Amino acid sequence: MRVLVAMSGGVDSSVAAARLIAAGHEVVGVTMKLWGGESDTGCCSVSDVDDARRVAQQLGIAHHTWTFSGDFDRHVVDPYVDAHRRGVTPNPCIECNRRLKFDRLLRRAEAVGMQAVATGHHARIVTRADGTRRLARGADAAKDQSYVLYVLRQAELSRTLLPVGELTKAEVRAEAEALGLRTAGKPDSQDVCFITSGRGRRGFLGGRIDLSPGRVVDEAGRVVGSVDAVELVTMGQRRGLGLPGGGAPRYVVDVDVPAATVRVGPERDLLCEHLSLERVVWSAGPPAAAPRSTVTAQCSAHGSPRPARIEPVGDDRVLVRFERRERRVARGQSVVLYEGDEVIGGGIAA
Repeated sequence: MRVLVAMSGGVDSSVAAARLIAAGHEVVGVTMKLWGGESDTGCCSVSDVDDARRVAQQLGIAHHTWTFSGDFDRHVVDPYVDAHRRGVTPNPCIECNRRLKFDRLLRRAEAVGMQAVATGHHARIVTRADGTRRLARGADAAKDQSYVLYVLRQAELSRTLLPVGELTKAEVRAEAEALGLRTAGKPDSQDVCFITSGRGRRGFLGGRIDLSPGRVVDEAGRVVGSVDAVELVTMGQRRGLGLPGGGAPRYVVDVDVPAATVRVGPERDLLCEHLSLERVVWSAGPPAAAPRSTVTAQCSAHGSPRPARIEPVGDDRVLVRFERRERRVARGQSVVLYEGDEVIGGGIAA
């Protein structure tokens, strides 16, 4: 099979390429140049591109750099900025997977005659008895990335390979070391590629939107603190609110950007019995037991799954009812639905 490997310059994609070569596939490496601005984190720095190119040389495969910066700005960066402007908490890495890695890249790969795209994500693709595919958790629970890949449907799953999903991170590094790959000991990239460590989120957004100082009020509406930029505050936040010390902890329970107001309260005010998801994606159609199906809902990349029941309320909306009261999810964050270790779908908290 002719496989295009998305090589980020990290150890996982390096080993993914090596394993595909060992399996007899015709492999070509490509590094996606997405962010055209300053970068010292994530997977878009100059050094990452160089690492990917050198690993490809070590493995004896061709390597290309494809620039999709226009698509990245339009589908990831601009929506990220707009979300903060509206007081919504975005997840740019999921949108990058949705619009770039498993859409734009897949289409480009097909155009040049490649039969599949492979990445170094820690997740698995399983084929069920009826022939449909599902994304499943990776073998290494601490590194599982199925949450950020929930947007993959049958069309994408049928053309995607995840060669390191059956390995732990330690096993990946051991394979890289045995092969003498220069990325064997390279630390993982965990930050948003367009947010630099020096300027941070405030520096990045401050150059694109007006950041508004805001007041912090308690349950009774009394002013108890202040924030420098209400657009940067998110649900559940405790720090940076200008609150006096002492007393019980208080958390952000509401953000009103137009009114430049942040409301805080005790932890119990963060709890909810249900939440609504929009832009829902099903990996192989809604569950057969709909309209009420038992699932587990994961509300962050490394959060604990929460038992719940789901009720579809439209083509792309779902109501998630938790078995017990759980912490609310910030608007804009993704909630992924699982049956056991398999992803059945997910959506964005409304």
